[in-house]
Amino acid sequence: MPALMASSELAQRVLAGDRSALARAITLAQDGGEAGRELIRELYPSTGGASVVGVTGPPGAGKSTLISSLITRRRAAGSTVGVLSVDPTSPFSGGAVLGDRIRLAEHFLDSGVFIRSMASRGALGGLAAAALGALLLMDAAGFDAIYLETVGVGQAEIDVVDHVDGVLLVLVPGSGDSVQALKAGVMEIPDVIAINKADHPLAQTTLREVRGVLALAPPGSPRIPALLTDALSGEGVAELDAALEAHRARLVAQGALAARRRRNLRNEVLAHATARWRLELEERLEGDARFEALLDEVAGRRLDPLSAAEQISGQRDGA
Repeated sequence: MPALMASSELAQRVLAGDRSALARAITLAQDGGEAGRELIRELYPSTGGASVVGVTGPPGAGKSTLISSLITRRRAAGSTVGVLSVDPTSPFSGGAVLGDRIRLAEHFLDSGVFIRSMASRGALGGLAAAALGALLLMDAAGFDAIYLETVGVGQAEIDVVDHVDGVLLVLVPGSGDSVQALKAGVMEIPDVIAINKADHPLAQTTLREVRGVLALAPPGSPRIPALLTDALSGEGVAELDAALEAHRARLVAQGALAARRRRNLRNEVLAHATARWRLELEERLEGDARFEALLDEVAGRRLDPLSAAEQISGQRDGA
């Protein structure tokens, strides 16, 4: 009972906008224990009010600086802003390589801005496993806008779409890899594309290339705006902010925001269920003689892995 009472008290403080309470709550959620799960259960009915934008792109594209410029505009408009930056994991400490004080430094002391870094810990898709919990807690704390910054971009990072209302893809001028990534299917991820560092000699060329790739989209596909920005000077940031707002307004007008969120939550529920089932399966098979014999057959090339998996599934169904 005392633990539940403590959880309830912490939840009330989060709802009241207490930043220290929010930081503590995110830490509990990140630890993956029952206390964090209890907090999310209690606060979940109070979520859904924030506009959540995922910001992804290759390392060095200037994502953090661009987010900082967007925050400046949001704050000038009177909005409160939360930022969750998912960083690569330090090989020494297991924590985030970049910390809260390094990125977005000019907003660190702003009471209307909350910034949190989270280590990816090798999670596929560039997102830490606890990212959704942190986003939900920020949402419950009453932020108007939340930016989720991911480690990078590529086929493994497409799960950012399972957490946000809209995706901003930030590209670097002159990066052939970025255009190739668009051609490989990453084009399906973003709702808005920014070619950052507009003063680069190849900025206009890259913009034309990106727009050329986008023009290959199937007929009837949503039009994805691509524009030039310079996060340091502020060039194009107002237009970028307007494009993000227009995308959200379009979703709301079409009744598509609720459908997108339902799809996201469906994927999240399935992901958590899959992870739980895998853990249960690993625990059940640990030291199991039949499983070890099956592995011997696979290692001896007498049984293929797919057939072995089918036998394990049959054992589970018959259990």
